[in-house]
Amino acid sequence: MDALSELVNLLNTTDKKLFRQFLQQKNKRADVKNLQLLELIETDDINGLNKLYNSEKNKDAYHALRKRLQDNLLLFLSQKTFESNHSDTYDALRLVVVGRFLLENDVVRTGFKCLDKAERLAEHLEQFNLLNELLLLKLQYAHLPGAEDLEVLTARFIRNQSDMQREAKLNMAYAFLRQELQQIHLKGKIVNLTSLMLTTIRKYKISVQDLMTYKSIYQILFIANEYAAIQQNYGLITRYIHRTNQFIQGQTDKKQSYLFYHISILYFLANFHLRRKDFTKSASYLQEMMDLMLTDSRYYTLFYLRHQLLAGLKLFFTGFAEDAILILREALSNTKHTSKPEDIEDMRICLTMFLALCDDRGSLKQLTLLTRTDAWYEKKMGMLWTIRKNLMEILVHAQFSNIELAMSRLHSFRRRYKKYLLKTSEERVLLYLRLVEKHLLKPDVVFETEYRKAVLNLIDGVENNDIFTLSFIAWLIARWEKKTAYKAVMTLMQDDNYGV
Repeated sequence: MDALSELVNLLNTTDKKLFRQFLQQKNKRADVKNLQLLELIETDDINGLNKLYNSEKNKDAYHALRKRLQDNLLLFLSQKTFESNHSDTYDALRLVVVGRFLLENDVVRTGFKCLDKAERLAEHLEQFNLLNELLLLKLQYAHLPGAEDLEVLTARFIRNQSDMQREAKLNMAYAFLRQELQQIHLKGKIVNLTSLMLTTIRKYKISVQDLMTYKSIYQILFIANEYAAIQQNYGLITRYIHRTNQFIQGQTDKKQSYLFYHISILYFLANFHLRRKDFTKSASYLQEMMDLMLTDSRYYTLFYLRHQLLAGLKLFFTGFAEDAILILREALSNTKHTSKPEDIEDMRICLTMFLALCDDRGSLKQLTLLTRTDAWYEKKMGMLWTIRKNLMEILVHAQFSNIELAMSRLHSFRRRYKKYLLKTSEERVLLYLRLVEKHLLKPDVVFETEYRKAVLNLIDGVENNDIFTLSFIAWLIARWEKKTAYKAVMTLMQDDNYGV
C-alpha cells in the first residue's frame, strides 16, 4: 500500500467529509482533480486512476496531483490532531503558541500569564523540550515590564537543560537496545540481557537515579519483555520484574502524567506472571490496570483490547474456555476505528487458537479473517508471532480434514522460514514441523512408541514450557489420546512429569 492510500485509510467517514470540505475551500479553480483522485483511492478504482489523465505525457501531472493531495492531507491531519487533542501536552503547546503571539503583539501581561500556565503544565508532564522552548521565549522577552527576574529564569533554564540531557541519554540508550533486539530477533544474535543492559548504561553514562522514573522503568521492562518473548523464557527477566515491583511499591506520587507508563508497566507485569503460569498474580495486576484505565477514557480505549486479551488468556488457561471465548468475541465486536490493527490481530489469532483447541470449526472462519500478508505480520507483529500464526493455520486445516491444504501450507512455511529458523538456532520448530508432517502423511503414526517419545521429548526443553508452545505440543498429544487439545494442554499445565 502506498503512502497516500495509508493516509486516506486513517480517516473515518466524518473525517473524509471534513477533508472534502477542506479541499473545496482550498480549490481556486473548477478543473482541479484532487476530489476525483480522493474518490478513486477510496474505492480502489485502478481503471479510474488510469483514466484520470488520458495521455502518457500527463504522467508528471498525475504524480504532481498525488503529491499535492498528500501534502493537503498531511496539513488537514495536523490541524485536526491539534484541534481535537485535549491532552495536557497539547494544552501547554497551545498556550505557548498563544503566548508567543501575544508577546509579539505587545500584549505583555496576558502573554506572560499564558507562558506561566504552560510552564506549570509542562513541568507537571516532564515535557523538557517544550519547557526549553517556552523558557527561551521568556528569556527573549525578559527585558519587558512584568517579566520574571533574569537570574531566577536563567537558573530554571540551566536546570531544564540538564533534565533534557538526562532524557536524551535515556532515549539514546532505549533506541540502542531496541536496535539490538532487532539483531536478536531477525539474525539470531546471541546476547545476555543483563550484560547488554550494563554495557548500555555505561556507554551512555546513565546513573542509577536516572533509571528510577516511570518512563525509564517502562522502557527497561519493554526491552526485557521483548527479549523474554524472543527467547520464549520469561524466567530470564525475573530480576527486572523484581526491581519493577520494588519501584512501584515505593511510589507515592501518582501523577496523571505518569498514567500511560504506569498502566503499561502493570500490563507487562500481568503478562509476565501469565506466561509464568502465576495466574493469581496476573489477575491482580490486571485489576490494578483496569482501575487506572477507568480514571481516563483515553487510556481505557488505548489499553482495552490488550487488557481483555490477557484476561481471556488467564481464563482459558485456568479452565474457563467458554468465558475466555466470550470475552474475546465481545472485545472484537467493540473495536473502534482508533483501535490498533496489531491489537485486533492479536485478539483474533488468540480467539482462533481457543476455538481450535476446543475442536470448534469456528476456528476456520476466524482464520479467514487473518487477511494481511506475511510481510505485514512480520513487520508489525514480529517473526515469532507470524511463525506461530502459520503453524496454527497448518494445524487447524489438518484438524478439520483439509489435508491437502495443510500440506500445501506446510511446504510454503518451510520454503519461507527454514533458512531463518536455522539461522536463529530454532531447529526445534523444524523438528515440530516434521512431526506434524509425519502425522499428515500417515495418521496412524501417532500410535507408534517412537513417535510419542519424540513428541513428549519436546516438553523437556525450558523454552517449550511457554503456554503457547505447550498448546502446539498438546495438539499432537491429542491425536493419540482421542480428546481435545484443550484437555491435553490443561493436563500438561498441571502435570510437570507428564509422559507415556
